[in-house]
Amino acid sequence: MLVGALRRRVTAAGGFATILVKGDEISGVILVQTLEKGLESGLFERVPNLDGGYALMRCGPAPTEGLEAMAQYIARRRRSDPDLWIIELDIPEAERFAVETIC
Repeated sequence: MLVGALRRRVTAAGGFATILVKGDEISGVILVQTLEKGLESGLFERVPNLDGGYALMRCGPAPTEGLEAMAQYIARRRRSDPDLWIIELDIPEAERFAVETIC
C-alpha cells in the first residue's frame, strides 16, 4: 500500500506522518497534506500524468488562506469521493518524500 509506505519512509527519516482519512486501497485518490514544523505548507493530489505514471499536483486553497478554508475543501472532497485517502506529513521537503514514494 502506497500510503503505508510513505508513512513508514517519513517516520524512518525522523518526520511525523499520520493517515487522517483511510480510503479504498484500490480506487482511492491520495491527498497529501504537508507541514513543516507544524505549519501548513500545502495540499497535493496524486494524479495520472501523460507518461502513464503519476505526478503530485498542488490542490485546494493556499496555506495562507487558513485552516478553515482547508477544512472546507477537504470536507467537499470527502463528500464527493468517499474512497479518498488523506495523509499528513510533517517533515522538511515533505513534497519530495511524497513524489519519490507514491509517484
